[in-house]
Amino acid sequence: MTAPKHTPLYDRHVALGAKMIDFHGTLLPVQYQSIVQEHRAVRDDVGVFDVSHMGEFNVTGQDALTFVQHLVTNDVARLADGEALYTLMTDESGGVIDDLLVYRMAADNFLLVVNASNIDTDFSWVTSHVGNFSVAVENASDEIALIAVQGPRAAELLAQNTDVDIAHLRPFTFARGAVAGMSAMVSRTGYTGEDGFEIYLNASDAATVFDVLIEQGGVPCGLGARDTLRLEAKLALYGNELSREITPYEASLGMFVKLDKGDFIGREALLRQKEAGVSRKLVGVEAQGRAIPRSGYRVVADGREIGYVTSGTLSPTLQVPIALVLIDVAYAQIGQEVEIDIRGRTHPARVVKTPFYRRNRA
Repeated sequence: MTAPKHTPLYDRHVALGAKMIDFHGTLLPVQYQSIVQEHRAVRDDVGVFDVSHMGEFNVTGQDALTFVQHLVTNDVARLADGEALYTLMTDESGGVIDDLLVYRMAADNFLLVVNASNIDTDFSWVTSHVGNFSVAVENASDEIALIAVQGPRAAELLAQNTDVDIAHLRPFTFARGAVAGMSAMVSRTGYTGEDGFEIYLNASDAATVFDVLIEQGGVPCGLGARDTLRLEAKLALYGNELSREITPYEASLGMFVKLDKGDFIGREALLRQKEAGVSRKLVGVEAQGRAIPRSGYRVVADGREIGYVTSGTLSPTLQVPIALVLIDVAYAQIGQEVEIDIRGRTHPARVVKTPFYRRNRA
């Protein structure tokens, strides 16, 4: 059995007393203090996450744009240098292989940032479709570290430590510069529902940057808070809301499928599904009481099972149990009453507008 990997910040996490877990083959902090404290730090102040487990692929060559367009559902052609977008990579049947960020470094150079759980699968998928495209694909995941700085004070903290013009960096844009004296790429992106940034840098420089951010007031945060934050913001987690058995339209991510951009893998299947309509849909629910819906729990209505919970938690911000559920589309309207089977007992819940939390409007 292969021993789990360490990120470049592993020693820092241990020194800070983090509880470590094996997350898809990498030892990562699940929490330092408490999940709720870290969650609230990101909502109210600024949190710092080690997300170096994510995967990074460099696609270079004269066909880089057309190749990436062929792989993903969103329209990469609309990107200018220094811009990024969220997209999905689907198979021929429309099932989701992964969701990812695509960064346009140059006309002939794109960076794909993929989920840690899918690095090997994604790299095999991408390289298997090179065919006659004039491109080279490099898996740079082990050389690149990634630190996320998230929260209402993220811009202030980062601006104190970089020569990148943070004030004028728009969402889903990025710039190169120095952070705490280390060469880096700073992207205004994140996975928390707050304003924030992700810092891509050489693995050997990560500890220096992390130390400075923590010393200046950034609260170290683990996977536990990352999950509750993204769930409140209705941000999908691969393996829960997305899989080869779930299409973008079923996951309520049709806005990231651009059928008019030209051909891409899965287009025909997704076109047919859009025209026919989906039979199930991902929606948010709030449950009554304090029992917490968890992934895999059954959702029932009118005496029958209509779907299941993909993710659930007790929302630290709203103080109510919330969940994302994939259910029969006939029950997916806002205000619809359903029930969730929690350990053999059904608990009432109601379909609500999502995201559960929106910045500046909790």
